[in-house]
Amino acid sequence: MGTVHARSLEPLPSSGPDFGALGEEAEFVEVEPEAKQEILENKDVVVQHVHFDGLGRTKDDIIICEIGEVFKAKNLIEVMRKSHEAREKLLRLGIFRQVDVLIDTCQGDDALPNGLDVTFEVTELRRLTGSYNTMVGNNEGSMVLGLKLPNLLGRAEKVTFQFSYGTKETSYGLSFFKPQPGNFERNFSVNLYKVTGQFPWSSLRETDRGLSAEYSFPIWKTSHTVKWEGVWRELGCLSRTASFAVRKESGHSLKSSLSHAMVIDSRNSSILPRRGALLKVNQELAGYTGGDVSFLKEDFELQLNKQLLLDSVFSASLWGGMLVPIGDKPSSIADRFYLGGPTSVRGFSMHSIGPQSEGDYLGGEAYWAGGLHLYTPLPFRPGQGGFGELFRTHFFLNAGNLCNLNYGEGPRAHIRKLAECLRWSYGAGIVLRLGNIARLELNYCVPMGVQRGDRICDGVQFGAGIRFL
Repeated sequence: MGTVHARSLEPLPSSGPDFGALGEEAEFVEVEPEAKQEILENKDVVVQHVHFDGLGRTKDDIIICEIGEVFKAKNLIEVMRKSHEAREKLLRLGIFRQVDVLIDTCQGDDALPNGLDVTFEVTELRRLTGSYNTMVGNNEGSMVLGLKLPNLLGRAEKVTFQFSYGTKETSYGLSFFKPQPGNFERNFSVNLYKVTGQFPWSSLRETDRGLSAEYSFPIWKTSHTVKWEGVWRELGCLSRTASFAVRKESGHSLKSSLSHAMVIDSRNSSILPRRGALLKVNQELAGYTGGDVSFLKEDFELQLNKQLLLDSVFSASLWGGMLVPIGDKPSSIADRFYLGGPTSVRGFSMHSIGPQSEGDYLGGEAYWAGGLHLYTPLPFRPGQGGFGELFRTHFFLNAGNLCNLNYGEGPRAHIRKLAECLRWSYGAGIVLRLGNIARLELNYCVPMGVQRGDRICDGVQFGAGIRFL
């Protein structure tokens, strides 16, 4: 990454009220006795100039927005802290390969006795960069090739072309990303894409060609995304043995929808958190901006994590959703919810709970799923402090249901139907965390409450993904 260097007329203190924010990368000069350090911490300084070395195509206005707080520093500790924070903001823009900071006494005719100069030494990314990597989705993997044009117009804009080839899905797309200067969380993006997916649990093949535009912004502790999407969808049968219910869904449709997503996330990790909570709420309205598909779709995800004694973690999760068709046309198999598999209700095969026809699962218009989990260190703590910390022992209890509702009935009838035919399972296994990318689970599952038509996985079940119940 980079290094924060400092030089002053008097030695810098090695500790202070907020000094820990600088991290382990900072380099410091020799420290004087404690009495002198106390004086330095209270000494006023003025940041007179901020210089940038290495700028090429980057515009000044976006840089000024990111380093404005440096001028507000009142002492040496604040200068170090705010310079480090500005460096992190500059790296977050995705336009610099490296950013180093040099803090020095002010030089020149206008130099004040307590004046400081801060210099950011930056290295811009090349105009064209490429990447290749692998990605893990919900029980599927893919190879991804990408080309990027970072900082296209000098204000952190980015154009990306990406091709992905996976076990169940192949896609390519072109996107444009534009952040708001001084507020990276507020950004606008446009995406043009084509996605072809195979869904063997439904004997279905789907090809989507679409255009979307979205705007993301924070409000207090929440993150929001407003999105419009227009998709030309082509559905077909994956095999000759597909059921008639799937065959009659085949053909073309045009979906135009408006959606909103809200996220509150206080977890310390998105893959295997030890503490914190997550709340996701999504709404989608299709049909009012065109197309031949009309529905209202709502779903949510709630997760709570609590660290216990002996380095154990208790986690509770709850998912739910409802799809309401608008008009006389029934909902599409491509828009319904699916449940079951190693990433949701364990002990059941992938998406194999709920309505089905001749072995093909058709999805449902309403669902809920809940889970209780206990994560503990491996017995006898092998590899403690090293590789062994990536593994956890996993005990779980899952439950859920997926069905179609009669919307002419009242809420009580809906709750009663969702509570009927309850599927649940319990078991234990091992979890492996793959950094902040994904996690793998190998569980021994005991499915219970199995209904006619459900497909179970009694015994050992393997799961890989980023989103688990």
